[in-house]
Amino acid sequence: MFENHLTMEDLGADKWPNVILWAAPAMFLLVFIEWGISLYQKKDTYDKKDFMAATTIGLVNVGISALLKVFIFGIALFCWNIVPWKIPATWWSFILCFFAIDFFRYWAHRVAHEQRFWWATHITHHNSSKYNFSVSFRLGWTQHIKIIFFVPVMLMGFHPFVFFICHQIAVLYQFWIHTEYIKKLPRPIEYFFTTPSHHRVHHASDAHYLDKNYGSTFIIWDRIFGTFMPEGERPNYGITKPVTSYNPVYLNFHEWADIVRDLKKAKNAKEAYQILFGKPGDEVIKNRELREKAMQEERKRNKAVATAPTPILVSNENSLLKKED
Repeated sequence: MFENHLTMEDLGADKWPNVILWAAPAMFLLVFIEWGISLYQKKDTYDKKDFMAATTIGLVNVGISALLKVFIFGIALFCWNIVPWKIPATWWSFILCFFAIDFFRYWAHRVAHEQRFWWATHITHHNSSKYNFSVSFRLGWTQHIKIIFFVPVMLMGFHPFVFFICHQIAVLYQFWIHTEYIKKLPRPIEYFFTTPSHHRVHHASDAHYLDKNYGSTFIIWDRIFGTFMPEGERPNYGITKPVTSYNPVYLNFHEWADIVRDLKKAKNAKEAYQILFGKPGDEVIKNRELREKAMQEERKRNKAVATAPTPILVSNENSLLKKED
């Protein structure tokens, strides 16, 4: 049992296990096994430049996570200390915490696809046209601001250590679902858990597959909230506006740059809000400029009609309407 009020020194967070780092050697081994199988089968599952970009993005992200570790722990500790209720750190509290985290991961993930500001933190994970284990490394460098979505879980009274371990396991789970080599699993698993089949749909750029299967570990949230879609034909992976660069910096910030560019053209606060929190594909500025262009052309046509000379019939000319004798 943990004490009710803790300080950073009490936590001893520097000694807590980093599950993801421990799993890293196995993850890279599986990446190279999958790559080797794809070469043997003469499939284009991997691309060297794409792999290097994914690996670089992943390694930098690990460094950012390390730098933000104390800050995130501070938030968890603050929440733990202010709530009057405490959930004891027992085996069942880990299960409860994991389900709570996964529920909020579903909504954080969904919002990241439905609002452009949050999409900018997540697009890095989707802008590869490949689908393999290494894609799981592509986590945006700005995605850490989504910690705000998990404050409600912290306020439930879970011990920071319980939250920390469950959060790491939830992230680690994402690795194995990024593959085309695992097809359909037994029905009970496919019904309850997020599987590679479900997640392939989520990574598709095909119109009928868009905005589906947000579930992190459990697919039941998609079934409950109406965003589930089973896998049919093989998806085309990537984003609707493909990127051709393998530059990790560009892959992380190209959407942010586009947002800033659009904000500079915003005419008012309402338009700026639409740019930030509208759907990623709304193209607020482009559509407004198209409307303005269409209105200008319409005004020009109307002006041309209004100023056009009216034909005058001269008295000594034979009327075209008069019948010949």
